[in-house]
Amino acid sequence: MTSIKPASWTYAEEFVPESEIHERARLRGSELGASAVGTGTGPALRMLAAAARAMSVCEIGTGAGCSGLWLLEGMPEGGVLTTIDLEAEHQIAAKEAFAAAGVPHQRTRVITGRALDVLPRMTDAAYDLVFIDADKAEYPAYAEHGIRLLRNGGLLVLDNMLWGDRVADPAVRDEKTVTLRGLGKDLRERDDLMCTLLPVGDGLLVAVKR
Repeated sequence: MTSIKPASWTYAEEFVPESEIHERARLRGSELGASAVGTGTGPALRMLAAAARAMSVCEIGTGAGCSGLWLLEGMPEGGVLTTIDLEAEHQIAAKEAFAAAGVPHQRTRVITGRALDVLPRMTDAAYDLVFIDADKAEYPAYAEHGIRLLRNGGLLVLDNMLWGDRVADPAVRDEKTVTLRGLGKDLRERDDLMCTLLPVGDGLLVAVKR
């Protein structure tokens, strides 16, 4: 067993160059207090969307559109991203990012509202990929809805599942860390999912719905 060295981890995180549009969206997210996916996580999302040939994607937590841009790049032409966020300011920033990238407006469905109010109205088994990057306290509820929304063979993807190295340390017992640690274990044990936890960015949990 070998452990990755810091230089190799940094090399991997920066392996796919970040475009100016992605960088602007990431920095705009930071300005709004909506931390965007990192330079390693974004390309991973693009690759997952491409591998799944995801025509229909649901994103919980729009931010300033950084993750949405990566997902859209991986989706086939004509694929539609439905993205949900509570903050209207985030949605405005995301729409600006999508427009700057030349994404046709019909490829995005931007919904402003509390995700747990919106998700119950969405159709079962209608999505190829569900990406979660929002309120950590509500991750378990988001994941349950995500599994319901996915077709068989679809991908459930959750960001921040290492939570700044806190999840891996059993001595860390704050509420958010305990929630994420417990959720990861619960998803791992489900018979209807096949899971892995990727050490990309802040931890990317990926599960295939069986």
